Amino acid sequence: MKGDAPLFAAIDLGSNAFRLMIGQSVKRNRQRVIQEVKTLREPVRLAEGLQAGALDELALDRGWQALARFGKKLRGFEAGRVRAVATSAVREAANAQLFLASAERHLGFRIDVLSGHEEARLVYAGVAHAVPGVERTRLVVDIGGGSTELILGQGAQPLLTESIAIGSGTFGARYFAGGRITAQALLEAERVAVLQFEAVAARYRAQGWQQVIGSSGTARMLAKVLKANGLNDVGQGGITYSGLLRLSLRLLEVGHVDRLRLAGLQSHRLGILPGGLAIMLAAFKVFGVTDMIVCEAGLRFGVLHDLMHKH
Repeated sequence: MKGDAPLFAAIDLGSNAFRLMIGQSVKRNRQRVIQEVKTLREPVRLAEGLQAGALDELALDRGWQALARFGKKLRGFEAGRVRAVATSAVREAANAQLFLASAERHLGFRIDVLSGHEEARLVYAGVAHAVPGVERTRLVVDIGGGSTELILGQGAQPLLTESIAIGSGTFGARYFAGGRITAQALLEAERVAVLQFEAVAARYRAQGWQQVIGSSGTARMLAKVLKANGLNDVGQGGITYSGLLRLSLRLLEVGHVDRLRLAGLQSHRLGILPGGLAIMLAAFKVFGVTDMIVCEAGLRFGVLHDLMHKH
């Protein structure tokens, strides 16, 4: 910890995982930056528990238990230095109020359910903080467990924001049930994602961009797998279209996530890989992307940035 810099905490109730990030504002090269102090991840798989539009008992319990553990880590924090946000799985659940009432009690802090546009704004705030670039126009693609946020921005300012109800977790359950991967399912998942992106793409194309950034666990997972398995063209990093196509072939060769032998892929991410891959392929296709850099920052950094800014 740098001196007595106060700590802030962001809790992200994502559709795949819940995360707690504790950070502080430190001065680096005459600029204020967010320094990560501690991060915890709980693989709650909330979206998996959405049955007939409501969260089932197992998902509710997994969520409550995770938040109780986070709550213990946050004892002694002032309410003004903590913000908990819930995203698409809670946004869409018919029994969200039931979940939230007990969730807030377990965590010890209020939980805000973000609209899709507010989620997109916070994602961009986190990315803009981590990847400074005043002049460049950036397209940010954030594929989460239950929704995908598209943000076009310049410098720290978001210009266009969209939240689309397609995610790696929901697509995994819908098209690759039980972990089975077929060419037909992969093509259908990509086709549906293409239609969703095409519905909003014209406004983005009209403005144009100089850089494409992937933020979110899905983008980080894909970049890590492509690098660890040498699937990008020689000398290329991040996520490339050719790398995604080679990864698709690997998945189709084995036909099931349990038979995948990929370096850099953690077992808890197996279930979201096919769905995340299909959505990313669709984004590359619709927006004419050949390569994308990956940013570690996203929603949690954006939440911390907002909290620190208010103080």
